[in-house]
Amino acid sequence: MSQMTPREIVEELDKHIVGQKAAKRAVAIALRNRWRRQQVAESLRPEITPKNILMIGPTGVGKTEIARRLARLAKAPFIKVEATKFTEVGYVGREVDSIVRDLVDISVKMTREEEMAKVRHRAADSAEDRVLDILLPRAGAGFTGDAGAKDREIEIEVRAMPVGVEIMAPPGMEEMTQQLQGMFQNLGGGRTRPRKLKIKEALKLLVDEEAAKMINEEELKLRAVENAEQNGIVFIDEIDKIARRQETMGADVSREGVQRDLLPLVEGCTVNTKYGTVKTDHVLFIASGAFHMSKPSDLIPELQGRLPIRVELEPLVVGDFVRILTEPDASLCRQYTALLATEGVTLEFADSGVQRLAEVAFEVNERTENIGARRLHTVMERLLESVSFEAADRNGSRVLINREYVEGNLGELVKNQDLSRYIL
Repeated sequence: MSQMTPREIVEELDKHIVGQKAAKRAVAIALRNRWRRQQVAESLRPEITPKNILMIGPTGVGKTEIARRLARLAKAPFIKVEATKFTEVGYVGREVDSIVRDLVDISVKMTREEEMAKVRHRAADSAEDRVLDILLPRAGAGFTGDAGAKDREIEIEVRAMPVGVEIMAPPGMEEMTQQLQGMFQNLGGGRTRPRKLKIKEALKLLVDEEAAKMINEEELKLRAVENAEQNGIVFIDEIDKIARRQETMGADVSREGVQRDLLPLVEGCTVNTKYGTVKTDHVLFIASGAFHMSKPSDLIPELQGRLPIRVELEPLVVGDFVRILTEPDASLCRQYTALLATEGVTLEFADSGVQRLAEVAFEVNERTENIGARRLHTVMERLLESVSFEAADRNGSRVLINREYVEGNLGELVKNQDLSRYIL
């Protein structure tokens, strides 16, 4: 569990997400409260439930990214789901319990990777021994000596991968599907098959195989389930799409049904998975929605009560776009500069060019659909289309993106509202 203070968490989030201080503070406190809960007396611990969060704000302002980065900071199992994919039992769609099953699958994968990293040194020694055993008659060939030796081909026995069987089942039968898939996978367990590989590739494969042998699978699964229960984060996007609006009927009955199905998960219930039962009492739920057509009060009261922390995210303005283009560690300007550098093209962004790009993105958002920071991807791709296409033939050239360059490539598109609606 992350031991970062709320201030440190916000500072880390600032490296990747521009603005939205209120949302960052809310998630930082929620994450720190998990650490605090682990420090209190064990008798009190089960009583302290997570303070789930409802993020309200237009698309493309950073709601999903805040949750994703938070999970990465906490090294916690994280899953993002869209509320519209679920429907109440009897309608077409997935059942909500599959959220927890998917979260546990992610937790198992994370825990396995952590455990394999711990034993990788020992596994590398065992893998090297296996390769040396195959090379023994010609050990003098210099396995560790010249680099060319690692390009020699050898035949090794590797464990056969279990057969992946895709089973199509109706909604509500996910548990049976998992059991059948597990049965088919176990059929091929323990089998090996010969493979011819270069020594370098064979070593990688054998290190993974040896590391897997050193891991106690039963203990791993128990730890993964506990990790999902205590540290799991579920991000439910588009929750406003399942809010029931007062003036409409019909499909809204199904929407309300989804809310009622989600309620036990958010309140805390027990879900059966292939790794055993999982309790959702201490899973942190972060819900988000634009709430253009509906209000948070249109959600059923029980669900509103389970999302006690409300955070409103601000729409992005020109200044935010300028910061998004330049400040984050992997900003769009840095990404495109690095991509074109691979072709020997030097891309330079002048301050005037970045400012004009931000203005163009803001103008198009205002005139057409406001898609937030995602508009920058569209505008940037359009701006650099010709450079990207010709980059292979322009090795050694330098391109300066200033205000004039942006105007020359995007000016007409921005002025023509019909064109910008379709192209930008």
